[in-house]
Amino acid sequence: MQGDPTQSLDAEIGRLLPRFAELARAIWATPELCYAEHRSAAAQMAALEEAGFAVTPAIAGLPTAFTGEHGTGGPVIGFLGEFDALPGLSQRAGIARPEPEEPGGNGHGCGHNLLGAASMLAAVALSHVLDRSGLAARLRYYGCPAEEGGWGKVRMVAAGAFADADCAIGWHPGSFNGVRARSTLAIANRSYRFTGRSAHAAMAPHLGRSGLDAVELMNVGANYLREHMPLEARLHYAITDAGGAAPGVVPAKAEVLYFIRAPELDDLSDLVRRVDDVARGAALMTGTELRIEGQGGAANVLPNAVLCRTMHRQMRDLGPLRFAPEEKAFAAEIRASLGDLSVVDRRFKAEADLFGGEGWDAIPLHEGVRDFDGRMAVGAGSTDVGDVSWQVPVVECATATWAVGTPSHSWQAVAQGCSDHAIRAMGRAASVMARTALALIRNPELLPAAKTELTERRAGRAYIADMPDRLTRD
Repeated sequence: MQGDPTQSLDAEIGRLLPRFAELARAIWATPELCYAEHRSAAAQMAALEEAGFAVTPAIAGLPTAFTGEHGTGGPVIGFLGEFDALPGLSQRAGIARPEPEEPGGNGHGCGHNLLGAASMLAAVALSHVLDRSGLAARLRYYGCPAEEGGWGKVRMVAAGAFADADCAIGWHPGSFNGVRARSTLAIANRSYRFTGRSAHAAMAPHLGRSGLDAVELMNVGANYLREHMPLEARLHYAITDAGGAAPGVVPAKAEVLYFIRAPELDDLSDLVRRVDDVARGAALMTGTELRIEGQGGAANVLPNAVLCRTMHRQMRDLGPLRFAPEEKAFAAEIRASLGDLSVVDRRFKAEADLFGGEGWDAIPLHEGVRDFDGRMAVGAGSTDVGDVSWQVPVVECATATWAVGTPSHSWQAVAQGCSDHAIRAMGRAASVMARTALALIRNPELLPAAKTELTERRAGRAYIADMPDRLTRD
């Protein structure tokens, strides 16, 4: 093939974007929860087969996990895709007021309809360019279910799905354009169920042993624990069973679900032990029996500076992401629904930008690219991408699918999920990922350097895969 393959790649992504925009909108319209994404997974597998990828279903025994692969020889480049939605976030598209499509229904509040479609677009477009150029690589799309609390990638890692991959490339919808040069928090989901004895709350309270009292005492203890845990650590809980609705009955059973987060897996193991001890103390004080059930979790992301620098160069070379006036107008309506954004905007404007200029701080959609100086931040969220990053070097970007200030897991994010500006940003993400993969293929020294960095970041520490049914170590 004559000419620069990068230019050919950009043209191919532009040509294929309408097809994958259609896929993203179809998945947006059929939001499915973790491990139940049957229509979404089927639509993605069909698109991969149509593009000539060899599809392997039911990875790790999960009905909605799959891979699609193209090419022979060269490095194995993974592209990470997701497609699960969130409960209770149903919302009509294209309007800036809360109006559910289905009251209480599901919605794509984290943009995973876009996430998977863009990663597929990157893989398919790059496959066409490689076929014409003679460059060798195995491109593998990973269809990953249940990122929202089900931690599907943890099971895929444990099953060896990433064992022969040389790296994994991904992205996430957001309100800015830039490399996601940060770690995340390791997380453990744990259920605490207390069982006592029911009794008449007025006539025989001395015979009762309240599961609900135990839950409340545990929560009090956990709140005091916050003062004595790492600054970046987080505890969240929800009472999933309050024991009944009759005040006159001592509730024999009650249950609380905790999300326990810490910066590193080592920190997390220690914090989990301390929370478990708080629960045991609550059981002792109330005379109840305690059952602790691990419901899975995810490792912290190990960021990779070698890959971040490579991806950042692609974002810089692509230049600003320009939005149409009508796209900015809808984004401004979304921002008006978010209330006071002064603190958010002040922080946003403080970020160094490669292309920010006159009037930059007035726009409702980020058109620039956040600068990357080689330093890694500590994020506050959690993702099962972290488990992949302990196995192979991982890099991700974000693009401005949402108006500045839009929180994920909100109706505003759902409302923008198949908008024209979201599709435009999705196409940019695909370009960034495909260009990054092409740079790794054309510069063979980069992947060994990235793997060396991963080894250094692991520093001999064992990876622990936290799954509901077993604990595995490498």
